[in-house]
Amino acid sequence: MNFTGTTIGLACDHTGYEYKEMIKKHLEKRGLQYIDYGTTSVERCDYPDFAHKLSDAITKNDIETGIALCGTGNGMAITLNKYPGIRAGLAWDVEIAKLISAHNKANILVIPARFVTVEEVIKLVDAYLDTPFEGGRHQERIDKIPLS
Repeated sequence: MNFTGTTIGLACDHTGYEYKEMIKKHLEKRGLQYIDYGTTSVERCDYPDFAHKLSDAITKNDIETGIALCGTGNGMAITLNKYPGIRAGLAWDVEIAKLISAHNKANILVIPARFVTVEEVIKLVDAYLDTPFEGGRHQERIDKIPLS
């Protein structure tokens, strides 16, 4: 696994709720623990409320990584990436999920719930979690991301 910790943070809005529940079962099958930062139903809600909880947990070192979902994934990614040290990567394809781990050392996988199938969700999660960071020239680039 790409991450040393076994607890994964999960966050979504109403659009991603059903997939999040499916991801929880999959993580349990893999023997991984998770913390659910919401939402808790398909009732309409605002993605920033849950993105802030997930990013905050990572920046405080309560967890090391997370998975977030919303309709396009963009709202979550924009909000998550406002936090220093967060590298949330949007992936709708297995190859992209691998590359955000291998090249970008993404600490949050963001999935666009409206644009992936049930089968693809689990493949994205596994590709993200199982792909190690390559380091080297990629670390040099990551070191250039912070503004200060």
